[in-house]
Amino acid sequence: MNSAFDHIFSGLSDGSVVPYLGPGALNGVINPSTGKAIPADSDSLILAMNNGQPMAPKLMYEFPRAAMNVELKRGRNAVNKFLDATYRDTPWSTSALHGWLAQQKLPYLIDANRDTQLQQQYAHTPHTLIVGVARISGKEYRFRLFHYDGTSYTPIEQEAVDTQLPILFKPLGTPLPISNYIASDADFVDYITELMGGFAIPSFVKRLRQGKRYVLLGQRLNRDTDRMVFSDIIFGADTPAGWALIPHPTDKEKRYAERLNIELVNADVADFLTAAQAWNGSLQAA
Repeated sequence: MNSAFDHIFSGLSDGSVVPYLGPGALNGVINPSTGKAIPADSDSLILAMNNGQPMAPKLMYEFPRAAMNVELKRGRNAVNKFLDATYRDTPWSTSALHGWLAQQKLPYLIDANRDTQLQQQYAHTPHTLIVGVARISGKEYRFRLFHYDGTSYTPIEQEAVDTQLPILFKPLGTPLPISNYIASDADFVDYITELMGGFAIPSFVKRLRQGKRYVLLGQRLNRDTDRMVFSDIIFGADTPAGWALIPHPTDKEKRYAERLNIELVNADVADFLTAAQAWNGSLQAA
C-alpha cells in the first residue's frame, strides 16, 4: 500500500488525522429518479442555480461570485431557496466515502460541502454539529452549535458541549436543522474575516485541533476562497500538516501545499476508498 495511505489510515484510527471534505467527496452521488449528479463543485452549482445555463464568464469563475450576482438581482432568499431545493428537498444516493468515514467513529470531521450526507450517516449517533454563519448582526461568533441526541437537534452553547461526542463541522452551512449557508461573496468576506480573527471557531475546537494533521478528500486548492477557509480552519496543525489527495495538481496547488507543509498525493476519492478497503482487509487478516 502507498506509504502515505498507511500514515493516513493509522492517523484516522488514532484520531490524530482529521478528514476535510470538498466537492469531490460527493463524486458518484446521484438523484436516483433522474440519474443526475449532485451539484457540488463551483461549475455544477452555478449551472444548477441558473437552470442549466452558463452565466457570464466573470460569474462562472466561482460560485460565490455567481451567488452574489443572484443575491443582488433577486434577493438573498433566491440563493437560499436554490440551496434548500438542492440539498434538503432532493433525494440523493448514499456516498460510499461518507459511509466509510462514519464507520470509523472519528472524533472530528470537517465537511466543506453544504449537503447532508455526513449528517445522514450520523443520524443514529449523538454528536455535536458546528455550522458556519455570516452577516449576523448582534452576534459575537460566526457559528451555531447544535447537540444531536440520536433523534433531533437542539441549539447549545459552547460551555454545554459534551466534548466526548463526535464533532461534525460544516463551515459552509447545511439545511439541517436550520437552513443556513455561506454562499455569496459577501458571506465569504465576513466569514473569512472572522475566521482570521478567531471568532468562527468554537473554543473547544481550538483546543482539539492543536497538533492535528489533515487529509483533504475531494478538495482542490486552486481557488483562493477555498484556500483561505482551509488554512484558517486548520490553524495550529502539526508539522507536517497532512495530505491532500489531488490528481495531477497544478503548479499553484503545489506551491500552496508546500507553503502549508502538506504532502500532495496524486490520487482521488476512488483511490482512497480502494486503499481503505485494503486497509480494513489487512486489519481483519491480522
